[in-house]
Amino acid sequence: MGRITKPHGIKGEVVVVLTTDRTERLAPGTVLSTAGGPLTVLASRPHQHQWLVTIDGCTTRSEAEALRGTVLLAEALEDPDALWVHELIGATVLDRDGRVLGTVAAVEDNPAADLLVLDGGGLIPLTFVVATEPGRLTVDAPEGLLD
Repeated sequence: MGRITKPHGIKGEVVVVLTTDRTERLAPGTVLSTAGGPLTVLASRPHQHQWLVTIDGCTTRSEAEALRGTVLLAEALEDPDALWVHELIGATVLDRDGRVLGTVAAVEDNPAADLLVLDGGGLIPLTFVVATEPGRLTVDAPEGLLD
């Protein structure tokens, strides 16, 4: 759901770049999983398209520096209307006429709209997805997008 990029200030605060649009993931009391063990969020606030986060037990700049590069994970949320990246990977992508355009190999973060990266190298903005079902996405992509 995000990554700690660097320390901020001298009191142990860290800068977090989110890879999710669900900012409630940084609510006080949230426990995030990391390769080094769980981290509990004490406070968070937006700052220049990133977040400044206070982690329980991290009170100095050197402790914050030790967290640099830490990948933050969280439990899956129950939201039946959401498209989750882990559910998109491997999905077959079809156009409105039912023609197979490819398989989703990855989802790339992009400021305008996240991009479906197809196994053939094509990129389709998520805004063009018009229907979903398990393992299949239907897109209404403009002509020439994948040329």
